[in-house]
Amino acid sequence: MSATPGTAAQGLREDGWYTELSSLWPGQGLSIKVDEVLYQGRSDFQDIAVFQTGAFGKVLVLDGAIQCTERDEFSYQEMISHLPLCALKNEATKVLVVGGGDGGVLRELSRHSGLTEIHMAEIDAGVVEAAKKFFPKMAVGFEDPRVSLHICDGIKFVQDAEEGTYDAIIVDSSDPVGPAEVLFQKPFFQAMHRALKPGGVVCTQGESLWFHLDIIKGLAAMCHEVFEAGSVQYAFTTIPTYPSGQIGFMICSKADPEAGEKLDPRAPKRAVPADKDAQLGPLRYYTPDVHRAAFVLPAFARDELAKSLSF
Repeated sequence: MSATPGTAAQGLREDGWYTELSSLWPGQGLSIKVDEVLYQGRSDFQDIAVFQTGAFGKVLVLDGAIQCTERDEFSYQEMISHLPLCALKNEATKVLVVGGGDGGVLRELSRHSGLTEIHMAEIDAGVVEAAKKFFPKMAVGFEDPRVSLHICDGIKFVQDAEEGTYDAIIVDSSDPVGPAEVLFQKPFFQAMHRALKPGGVVCTQGESLWFHLDIIKGLAAMCHEVFEAGSVQYAFTTIPTYPSGQIGFMICSKADPEAGEKLDPRAPKRAVPADKDAQLGPLRYYTPDVHRAAFVLPAFARDELAKSLSF
């Protein structure tokens, strides 16, 4: 599952095109015409770049991999946020976001009026700074007074949390390369299971069915061990600037002995509250029908994951 972190400079060409290259999708790369390099630098943890493009607006690149663009970020941010929260049997009041330094998940969580506390554990302050400067429509999530930002090691933050603290934990990580690699390993998922309330749910970035099926199978099998008495499901969304145009989410629920039945994340239990804040704008991807459809996998993936997923 390991790969070598890259840099934005490796993909920039003299003719102004940027090609995203990675050993996680060998032999191919998405190319975007760059109008202007707005920022290039290195934080304590990774290479950070921001490009202005005609096709996708501003683009955030970490370690050479595209993380978000102004044109299509909503499809990922809405799904990773609303799939878990709308699947919960009871309305969430306390949620943790691990990673997500661009602020997009916080923006989507801020739509949920029932939340009283939103914690974020982001290891890289450089990503937060870049988001606030270059991506204000995503970083607006940091302005929610319910948000507590912690610049720290996300694994340690979860390990230090009291047992049964959170209704949901959302892991908005980059690919399993560099600082994000440990977020795909069993000790982290065991810590999240402990930090969840009974009946709570974890939703983590789950890679591409087209490129990373072996990674997904291993991740699902590991999650099945950790959440043995609960449920483990894989859902996906479409997004043009992620490898293969598709990215998935591993959604795991913690068993609740008093509930009498497992949480089924495939069925939305509530709608996203109507927007009362003009800054947020309307939902542009997530709907209850899209929620249900996100768990319907193509035959090749369904068959490969059949033994690892559980309900």
